[in-house]
Amino acid sequence: MNNTLLTTNEKSVLSALNKEHLTSFQILNKVENISMILSLYTIIDKLKIKGALKSYMKENKKYHYAA
Repeated sequence: MNNTLLTTNEKSVLSALNKEHLTSFQILNKVENISMILSLYTIIDKLKIKGALKSYMKENKKYHYAA
């Protein structure tokens, strides 16, 4: 994926997911420029549409990772 097509917040989320799979709450705690969970969900949805992020369920928790 071409990083120039990503917003600063999208890049921050992908950076947090670069080395590990995280839940939404864990991402929110790692990314300083996003303070609201609803904003994060919007960013996650946009990244999924762009094919840059994928998710899965494990032990009733949703984990996200950079695709």
